[in-house]
Amino acid sequence: MGARDRIFFHRRDAEITENFQGGEFALSFFAALRPNEPVARVREEALMSSTRSLFRAILVCLLVPIVGFASVRGWGQDSSSQPCTPTVVGTLETFELTSMIFENKRTVRVWLPPGYGEAANRERKYPVLYMFDGQNLFDACLAFDHVHEWQVDETVTRLVGEGKIEPLMVVGIDNGGEKRAYEYLPWADRIQHPEMPPPAGTRLPEFLIQDVMPAVEAKYRVAKGRESTGIGGSSYGGIAALYVGVTAPVVFGKVLAESPILHVGNLEMVRYTSPQPVGPLKVFFGYGGKESKTPGVDEAVVKMIHVVEGNLKNAVVWPSEVKVVYDPEATHNEAAWAKRLPEALEFLFPAPK
Repeated sequence: MGARDRIFFHRRDAEITENFQGGEFALSFFAALRPNEPVARVREEALMSSTRSLFRAILVCLLVPIVGFASVRGWGQDSSSQPCTPTVVGTLETFELTSMIFENKRTVRVWLPPGYGEAANRERKYPVLYMFDGQNLFDACLAFDHVHEWQVDETVTRLVGEGKIEPLMVVGIDNGGEKRAYEYLPWADRIQHPEMPPPAGTRLPEFLIQDVMPAVEAKYRVAKGRESTGIGGSSYGGIAALYVGVTAPVVFGKVLAESPILHVGNLEMVRYTSPQPVGPLKVFFGYGGKESKTPGVDEAVVKMIHVVEGNLKNAVVWPSEVKVVYDPEATHNEAAWAKRLPEALEFLFPAPK
């Protein structure tokens, strides 16, 4: 790795453990669900229940309601025979990107803020929020269920008009269909896919910095610097955005992580950020209290989020400003993420005072 790469990335000296260890994961998960119990008692009861294979089965039953949805959404959009009226507000442009990192092609969707094309703004450069699962951001006709989308265009238009956020571009990067999990996950999801080979999500920072950003900057007036550059996503896209932000915090200063799937790699994100040398400027976490139908699971995930929050706030060099929003009635879908989006944008990209 060259000097330039070292500016963008920090690496862990410790070897990343990617093998799913059912007993250890189950023990840590049960301990999170029962924080007032002595560790020894939790361990004893867990071991008495049966073998590691039983732990693995229990964890699958607990988490599949979340991760099953996470792994399939966006892998390929439903082909509906019903006519659909596009719901895009404002100016949305698209182009095809050829990735040298993933060696494939995908659509990139660039939403331009109000006033971008006006003569008075000819020299103005705009901050950018890059987002995963571009199909689900702007147009219900392209969204996962052809009904609910993030409503990014409507929300940014309204907040800019109200003077609550600065005008910004939003770049939606389409997922890779059946390769979505492979491209998004930095560590394997052994819960949903016990035989999953090592994924390629650790290359996402390179994909963005070497493939996506140069293509966008060549076509549009983009403000440079981590204070003007964000990364966001939900579900598998949420853990992907968080990984990019904490791996390349000098590039991506703002992170939007909705419903991130934190259990991948046997809770590796918790260890990956402890210690965190350099944190992004700001990180927004969103999560709902009804994302899983199994009692106790949502509470355990929120505890994991708060652990990562603490790691980022205690970064060695540049601590992060972190906001966690928990909606007890929210589920795991675009409608929930759209509802929390205004608060996320006002935190990440507030209007200058």
